[in-house]
Amino acid sequence: MELVFDSSTLILLAKIDLLRAVAEEVNIIIPLKVKEENTIKDILDTKVISSLIKEGLIQVKRVSLRGAIKKLCRDFKVQPGEAEALSLAMEKGCPLAVDDRPTIKACKVLNIRFTTAIHFLVKMAEAGKMDRQMAVAKVEKLSFYGRYNRRIIEDALKRLEGGI
Repeated sequence: MELVFDSSTLILLAKIDLLRAVAEEVNIIIPLKVKEENTIKDILDTKVISSLIKEGLIQVKRVSLRGAIKKLCRDFKVQPGEAEALSLAMEKGCPLAVDDRPTIKACKVLNIRFTTAIHFLVKMAEAGKMDRQMAVAKVEKLSFYGRYNRRIIEDALKRLEGGI
């Protein structure tokens, strides 16, 4: 399965040490601007992302609908990297992995399927690719690093405990 990723989800999955596992399960595609945003600093998250790009587990693609970028930024108040990710998802007709609230709203308006870092974590735990205790610890890390509503965190914890 191909998925376009924006910066927020790449960073969150790298922070909870789950990006490599996800990259081995799905074909991750990022626009050039997202690559630029996520390889400029010399920190652990960017090193993980850079390594996965070099290994070919994350593909970098140019966006052909360049004219749409400014319009997406203006209409949805998203940054250029998020606008490129939205545009690339539309071009490719595939879902967008995003944890940025304005971009999620844009996905809903533009009818683009989306997923989040929490979705990846819960699905991997439900598939038995990590034990529940580890998954709960990673949800707690996501609640620290991400800007999730407490209700979303509680729902993920319920799912991990088998409550849904």
